[in-house]
Amino acid sequence: MSSAERRDTTAPAGTVADALRDAIAGGDFAPNQRLVEADLSEQFGASRAAVRAALVELTSEGLVERVQNRGARVRAVSVEEAVEITEVRMVLEGLLAAKAATRLSDDDRARLRQIGASMQDAVASGDLLGYSGLNSELHTFVRESADQRTAGLLLERLRGQNVRHQFRLAMQPGRPSVSLPQHLAIIEALCAGDPDAAEQAMRVHLQSVVEALSRVDPGPRAGRRG
Repeated sequence: MSSAERRDTTAPAGTVADALRDAIAGGDFAPNQRLVEADLSEQFGASRAAVRAALVELTSEGLVERVQNRGARVRAVSVEEAVEITEVRMVLEGLLAAKAATRLSDDDRARLRQIGASMQDAVASGDLLGYSGLNSELHTFVRESADQRTAGLLLERLRGQNVRHQFRLAMQPGRPSVSLPQHLAIIEALCAGDPDAAEQAMRVHLQSVVEALSRVDPGPRAGRRG
């Protein structure tokens, strides 16, 4: 196979950026883990140039950082920054909840109630991992139902930066029993078609996340070197 043919079979930079973004958000790469271009090129079936362009894109999004003389690595988000991200989410997700409340079909409401029932079952059985997945599913459902592209894109970027802290918090013993009634209140307001109540319920929930992050997440803090 010629070099031109090989280039035709490699993934473009945008595809590599999407794949790497998903891998970081999914926890496949740890905070501060080095991102070696040659390794990523092999992993994603992409040219070194495409990998390099993807790293530049993710650096601009705050997921990756370039360290002088050491290359690229996954950026570690401090607890303080995680709190700030959640405060921004509070505004954006409140907006999306209000919009979603006016756009739901009967099938959407049935799906929301199903998610709520599954959350209750997960908490009752002590299934923290399952509850964490349902938590993510609910927030994604609200974001997609709102049909507000700009806020949705901003939230997707913030999610990638904050996913480690969100997961750690969701797996804290006792946390699901605190957040469950908050999630059920969001679902109730959405199903009632009440945008003001939906926005308020979402804000109350994310304010609780801010407070919980400050108390229980022992992750890297600003100024701490790792």
